[in-house]
This record gives sequence, C-alpha cells and structure tokens, in this order.
Amino acid sequence: MSKRHNAKYKIDRRMGENIWGRAKSPVNKRSYKPGQHGPTGRSGKLSDFGLQLRAKQKLKGYYGSISEKHFAGLYEEADRIKGNTAENLIGLLEQRLDAVVYRAKFVPTVFAARQFVNHGHVLVNGKKVNIPSYRLKVGDVVEVRERSRTMALVLEALESAERDVPDYIELDAPHMKATFLRVPELADVPYGAQMEPNLVVEYYAS
Repeated sequence: MSKRHNAKYKIDRRMGENIWGRAKSPVNKRSYKPGQHGPTGRSGKLSDFGLQLRAKQKLKGYYGSISEKHFAGLYEEADRIKGNTAENLIGLLEQRLDAVVYRAKFVPTVFAARQFVNHGHVLVNGKKVNIPSYRLKVGDVVEVRERSRTMALVLEALESAERDVPDYIELDAPHMKATFLRVPELADVPYGAQMEPNLVVEYYAS
C-alpha cells in the first residue's frame, strides 16, 4: 500500500469517520482509533477545545493534511473577508487547485491531486501550474495536459461512480477540462462527513 493510501486511511481511523465517503475506508469495518489501545480504549467526552481541535484536524486532513501554517493563514484571510468567516474558509479551501482537480474527478484522492499538480500534469487557462495551493478565480479553466490524459489514474477516476462532480464545477469530461463556476458555500460542498468550520473559527478565535 502506498504512503498516500496509508495517510488517507490513518486520518479516517484517527477521526473515527469515513471523511471522504470512500467504500474502502477501514472505518467501514472497524470504527476504533489506530494504535494498540484502539479497540478497547475509551474515547470519553471531548471538551469544547477538544471538539474545536478535532474539527480543525478533520478539515485539514480532508484537504490532504495541509500544513498548520498554511491553514492558519487561510483562517486569517477568511476572517478579513467580509461575511461569515466559516463560509469564507470553506470557499478559500475549495478554490485551491488541488481541490478542484479532485472535485473534477481527474484523480481518485486529494492526496493524488496534490502529487498530480506537483508533477506538472495540470494546466490553468492553458498554462502549466504546479502549485497545489494555487488559488483559482471564478471562470478559470483547469485541464489535464494532453500527454497525461491516458494515465490509468485519470481514466479510472473519471469513470468511477463513487462520487459526483459538484455543480460549482462544469466538467467537460471528453476533453478533461473543468471550469470553476463559482465559489461554493458549505452546503454546496460534497463532504463525505460533516464538517464544522464554525468550530474551526472558534478554535482560532479563542
């Protein structure tokens, strides 16, 4: 099993939830946390801080375990933007290039999306971009480079019925292009588990 799959499943087990909604998640069979005391250890009731920390870890983990420095920076920016900070945070996360590559089903996981972008397989408005955190604007067109379109990873992901492309992304599957139509709100994002960005805001604001 690859490091990418190990990381993904470890996050699922640590959270005790199938956060990507994948059929092969180990949480579907065993809900206890990893480690020697996982099956018998008591989880206990979390404090308010514990709930906030867990919400932050889950949201960070969902997007491929992005760094704390980057995530905290996104919160600070979301807090500066007019409107609801929690909604702003979700919008900023969904504007990441690797998130849109994943949403468009060009790759099977968010971890694969980061690697796919890093390796130069993606164009934005016709130009190569290899920065996973690159922020897309409304109307930007993301596409798989022509030489990368026959990769098994891409073909299998596009054919998978495990998840659907959300309506804030317009997919042209035959040409492997996706247009970012609008910045979504929390209710628009097809998370596999409940996300609580309001608790994330409380974590950083406390």
